Amino acid sequence: MFEGSYLGDRARLPATARLECKICWWVYDPAMGDAQWQIPPGTAFTDLPAHWRCPQCDGDAEQFMVLPEPGAA
Repeated sequence: MFEGSYLGDRARLPATARLECKICWWVYDPAMGDAQWQIPPGTAFTDLPAHWRCPQCDGDAEQFMVLPEPGAA
């Protein structure tokens, strides 16, 4: 797994990847989805619509950084 930016290449992300906005620190968790954008739970970051933006600060999806998997050292 790589750290930090996914460099805009969503194909590099696993379906379970959690990502954090590097502007406001809001976390997109696919298990939770995004109520503001009406994204249902279980939606991978890679499946978000191209126009999706951070629901907290309106940052672009490419501003998100990959978080380590829970329990990863």
